[in-house]
Amino acid sequence: MKEIVPPPPAIVRNDVAAIQALFLKNVVPSYARFELALSHGSGSYLYDVAGRRYLDLGGGIAVCCLGHAHPEITRALVEQSSKLIHVSNLYYTEAQGRLAEALVNRLGPGKVFFCNSGAEANEGLFKVARKFGHGEGRYEIITAQNSFHGRTLAGLAATGQEKVKKGFEPAVPGFRHVPYNDLDALRGAISPATVALLIEGVQGEGGITPATPQYLLGLRRLCDEKKLLLFMDGVQDGHFRTGRFQSFQRILEQAGQASRLPGQDNQRNTTAEAAGGTAAPLSFLPDGISMAKSMGAGFPMGAFWVRAPYADLLGPGTHATTFGGTPLACAVGLRVLEVIQRENLADNARAVGDYLKNELLGLGQRFPNVIKAARGLGLMLGLELAPDNPAWAINGKPPSLQCVIRLHEAGVLAIPSGTHVIRLLPPLNLTRDQAREGISVITRVVESLA
Repeated sequence: MKEIVPPPPAIVRNDVAAIQALFLKNVVPSYARFELALSHGSGSYLYDVAGRRYLDLGGGIAVCCLGHAHPEITRALVEQSSKLIHVSNLYYTEAQGRLAEALVNRLGPGKVFFCNSGAEANEGLFKVARKFGHGEGRYEIITAQNSFHGRTLAGLAATGQEKVKKGFEPAVPGFRHVPYNDLDALRGAISPATVALLIEGVQGEGGITPATPQYLLGLRRLCDEKKLLLFMDGVQDGHFRTGRFQSFQRILEQAGQASRLPGQDNQRNTTAEAAGGTAAPLSFLPDGISMAKSMGAGFPMGAFWVRAPYADLLGPGTHATTFGGTPLACAVGLRVLEVIQRENLADNARAVGDYLKNELLGLGQRFPNVIKAARGLGLMLGLELAPDNPAWAINGKPPSLQCVIRLHEAGVLAIPSGTHVIRLLPPLNLTRDQAREGISVITRVVESLA
């Protein structure tokens, strides 16, 4: 296969080799890293040590929601770090209270706990569930097949993918998995020990598969009927990635179920009509949501929100974290929300995401031997590759990995999802021109595979 770009000069290869040698000697080899050594970024672009530019459609796996080196983030870091970086959660700080208020206002009555990552946020939800069911001996949480909920031992047990569990047995007890978007399977799996359900609104690691409106509404009814907590993992699909603050808000729009409140992104009212019932209004709201990734636009932070009346289950001494909700992290989180609102980036995610999705669907029609499907919401898109393309047999690597490497060579960064899906998770401020540039590169790579 003809190379898309020529090999780098020897001096650049030496620089890359030196950086790689540092990793090989000193960094735990738990990542299968690509052959790229990146040095800096600007907006939606990243640059390697040779100065070569890449359009970043991976966004640090849905983290860099404002792109790279955003001046507002830099200012927030400088301003806050000159005043107060850390004091521990033994004291009150204004930034944490204000950020919690901003999140609550975008969801509904409840409270927020701040932590450092999505895995830690999910761990908090697990503890809420255990606390809720403890008096009745209920502790089991049902999750979906192909889900992903983190790399802690409990996160691995919650994840519905066997590949992440290998070598870490025995699994933490209390988790079972059922098919996604299948209410009957979930209802049949409920046992006397079940206390909660946990799903992603859009499965990320599982191949960019959105929940249906009927599934979400059915989950809420089922949890109310069985006195279960309904949790949603919004780590990857949250923070406006789908065009609303949380994915369930966007998904329920598809059934035409509610209206947006001016200046807010609260939960939309839903109707039973979409689920086959009457037109009486219902209100859909999970009982807990985990958040991270885009919250800090690259600054590490996470959180979980718990709905009233369960928001006080974790009282003093029941849960803690050293670095969660520091003044520095919360100042950044507040600034991220300010920029997203001021620049209407939720609407941008919708518009640019629709453009990208339509173009990818068109590519699939033109090259069905390369692309099987395109799906997703907003700027959380998946490109599923056709399984029987002869090109995949060249080196034995999974098709998604082969295609991502070709995109890198052509100047675009994307993220594999399993063996046959490529994820596009670009910054929320990706422009239409940048999206066109990305489609142009993707088209060239697809043509080379066809």
